[in-house]
Amino acid sequence: MIIRENVIEVEGYDEIDMLEVNGEKCKPEELIFFDLEHYVYKKPKCIGVFGACIYNNIDKKLYVTQYMIENKGEVVDILVLAKKYFLKMREIGKKSIVTFSGNNDYTVINYLFKKYNINFNIEGEFKSIDIQKEYEKNKKTSIGLKNLEKIFEIFREGEVISGSNLAKTFHKVLKDDEYIERMPKEKIDTILLYNEQDVVNLFKILTSWGRYMKEEFLSDDEQKEDEEESQ
Repeated sequence: MIIRENVIEVEGYDEIDMLEVNGEKCKPEELIFFDLEHYVYKKPKCIGVFGACIYNNIDKKLYVTQYMIENKGEVVDILVLAKKYFLKMREIGKKSIVTFSGNNDYTVINYLFKKYNINFNIEGEFKSIDIQKEYEKNKKTSIGLKNLEKIFEIFREGEVISGSNLAKTFHKVLKDDEYIERMPKEKIDTILLYNEQDVVNLFKILTSWGRYMKEEFLSDDEQKEDEEESQ
């Protein structure tokens, strides 16, 4: 198992820009930013990479945790680590999980939890905040994460990897115990960086939501004022 911990400095944010869900401003220190890279063929086969990060309100940094399997013998191990991570997060006061199109990840991990008799229900332990759904409520149209990043002026390091290419990689990892040893270190680093940026960018979007989506949050009175000023 590859276990990677990283600490990332992030810019400060203005609370007024924070995403609001059900009438309440999100509090980053109460959130887990979460994403999986997985392999599904008809049914979920494995989690290839588990990625999550949390915001420390004291030192103003993001703490990233990632697990990546190296062979089929670790399919259950990564699920056990995921459960331990979530239990620890609950103990330290995390209340909600932030995802982008999180239903896919929840479906995969819940299926595998059940298949391998790991008793844990993520959605029973945490509230869910889905950035894609919040955007769709606002704009009445769908969008992918990479296009949303462009709107929020977020620029990625490294290459963008397609879900199908990641699935092929983890299919090979399951079939060949020595495949990971032949995989160039640069490819492993690229996969982990890609996943890390997925979760870090969720934090960046959530904390700058109002700045880029401001017009969508105007009240009726504010909209009237804007219309009057433009006449």
